[in-house]
Amino acid sequence: MSKSRIEKRFADLKAEGRAAFVPYVMAGDPDAETALAILKGLPAAGADLIEVGFPFSDPMAEGPPIQRAAQRALSKGMTLKATLGAIAAFRAADADTPVILMGYMNPLVTWGVEAFARDAAAAGVDGLIIVDCPPEEADPLADALDAHDISLIRLATPTTDDARLQVVVRRTSGFVYYVSVAGVTGVKEADAAAVAPHVERVRKASGLPVAVGFGIKTPERAEAVARVADAVVVGSALVDEVAEAVELNEDVTGRVLSKVGALAKAVRLARRVPA
Repeated sequence: MSKSRIEKRFADLKAEGRAAFVPYVMAGDPDAETALAILKGLPAAGADLIEVGFPFSDPMAEGPPIQRAAQRALSKGMTLKATLGAIAAFRAADADTPVILMGYMNPLVTWGVEAFARDAAAAGVDGLIIVDCPPEEADPLADALDAHDISLIRLATPTTDDARLQVVVRRTSGFVYYVSVAGVTGVKEADAAAVAPHVERVRKASGLPVAVGFGIKTPERAEAVARVADAVVVGSALVDEVAEAVELNEDVTGRVLSKVGALAKAVRLARRVPA
C-alpha cells in the first residue's frame, strides 16, 4: 500500500483544493519515548504526510538545528533499527498517514539495501529520501524500493537546470522535494514568489506533486508557499521547539504539536485567503 498511500493523500488534497502540510521530526529526539509521542500526535495536529529523519553522525545537508537534533538522538542510543520500530508503532494506530523516511546512504549500505527495503516496508514506510545518493548511483536502491512499493523521492534545487532535472526525476515517485534555498536546512528563508516558477518547472518535468522545504519557519511563510506548492515541509523550526522545550524543562510534545497546529492551519487555509 506504500506508494498508493502517498498518491491517495495528494489526490484527496487536490480535490480539497489545498496543499499538504509535512512536518519533519528527528527519530529519537530528545529521547525515544518523547519522539514517539510526538510522532503519534502529528496527524491530529494537522500533518498530512510526515517526514521522519533517522539520525546520522555526518548530516551534510543539515544546518545546526537538525545537526543538534541528530546528536541528541544519537546520544540517547537511537538507531535506524529503532527508527523503523517507532514507525511500526505509529503505523499500528494509523493506517492512512504517509510516512517518509529521510536520511543518508551509509546506514542503508551497512544494513543492505534489499534487506532495508523489505524491513522498511514491513514497518510501514511509504517513501524514502536519501540526500547523498546521486541519481547515477541510485538504481540498486530504486530497484530494491520498487520491489516493496516504496517511493524513492528526490531533491531538486535552485541550481538544478532543465537537463539535470530530467536525470533527477527519472526514477522519482510519490512527489519531488524542491529545496527552496541554496545551502543547508534552517539557515535562509524561502521566498514564495521566487519559488513559484521553479515549482511549476519541476511539476511539469516530473508529472508529480512538488513539496517545498528548507527555509520555512513561520505560519506566514508556510501560508505563502502553500499557495504555489503542492506541499509545505517544515523541519528546523520544529526541532528548535524540541531544543527550547528541553532547555526550559517544558512539555516537549505539547510544544512541538502546538507549533505543528499553527503551521498546519496556515497551510490549510492558504488558498482561501487572498494573496
